[in-house]
Amino acid sequence: MRRGVILLVALLGGASMALAQVPLAGDDTPQDTRRALAEARAQADSAGRRATTLEAQAAQSAAAADRTAHEVAALAARIQQAEAVIAISEQNIRLIAAQRADLRARMAQRQKPLVRLTAALQSLSRRPPVLSLMRPGSVRDAVHSRAVLEAILPEVQRRTAGLRAEIARAAALEQQARAAETTLKTQQRDLTSRRQALTAMEVQQRMAARRDSGSADREAERSLAMAEKARDLSELLGQLEEAGQLRAQLAQLPGPVMRPARPDESQVTATAEPTTSLDRLPGFVLPVNGRLISGFGGGGNATRGIVIATRAGAQAVSPAGGRVVFADAYAGYGQIVIVEHASGYTSVITGLARLDVRVGDVLVAGGPLGVAGPGRPTLALELRKDGNPVNPMDQLSTP
Repeated sequence: MRRGVILLVALLGGASMALAQVPLAGDDTPQDTRRALAEARAQADSAGRRATTLEAQAAQSAAAADRTAHEVAALAARIQQAEAVIAISEQNIRLIAAQRADLRARMAQRQKPLVRLTAALQSLSRRPPVLSLMRPGSVRDAVHSRAVLEAILPEVQRRTAGLRAEIARAAALEQQARAAETTLKTQQRDLTSRRQALTAMEVQQRMAARRDSGSADREAERSLAMAEKARDLSELLGQLEEAGQLRAQLAQLPGPVMRPARPDESQVTATAEPTTSLDRLPGFVLPVNGRLISGFGGGGNATRGIVIATRAGAQAVSPAGGRVVFADAYAGYGQIVIVEHASGYTSVITGLARLDVRVGDVLVAGGPLGVAGPGRPTLALELRKDGNPVNPMDQLSTP
């Protein structure tokens, strides 16, 4: 009997010690955490598929410039995939912490009656049998006590069996938490190595393009001059869109036509009409992984675009293929990038902490733009079609 009491006390004490080190979950509810976990998994799958596609396109590209552009975009997609996988591990750790906190609360409630019962059994087990026999009526009391104990022991065993199961679950959760933390550290090292590889590749790309930087420098100076003259971001966008339309018109002008060898035999042919591209931007993606906190038309600054809350230092990419027409700091918006796409589309990404592009760079969809800032950064995306704001979420392809 004494050995059973000691075992019960040890189990109760072990449960308290094991649960005393359980970290509490954050402010989010378990439902919020599960929702964030599902979003992170979807973002990891999307980034992985995009990286695979870009890697295949890089392998098939004959031109060195195209191959490098796709390789850089593929590496940026792998970085976003690694960021999403890290978010998955963090959400798993948060879920485990919430489960351990809930287990601790349940254990605290179940310990109260068992602790009182244990104290009574310990008091009974400490009384020497000789003293019990010397008291009047002790034999009758002993028989009665034995009958009571025989009735109580099955209930004690049932409750302690459930308690042992809870302790085993606490130990399993502890192992899961340690495994998740180990996985998280490995993923963080992988993310660091991928970022270093992207930085090295971007340096090589800039060095290769430096010989052609004369026209890009002149265009960057013009864009900065526009920014100084523009009263707000909308006016700057309007000026850049006008310049883009002028470039498109100049590009459609026919080149010089050689005089035919026999002018008398020349014939007038119908000019082919320019083909119009689809209204949707191919390969459109959101610039960063994260949670949408303000939608299009939601009022305030989100009326013309969307706002995404992301992780510190998150990799930002171009929503679609296009040409960088502005990349610099702008009053009230931090570092911003404006990319001119096909079919009259223009995207504006604001809230970046570092830019990895310059004016004149031609990007593929998913090409790296820069990184978000520290803390809890937010990035805004505004998409315009022929000067009018449109909802970027309508451009996303349904899986």
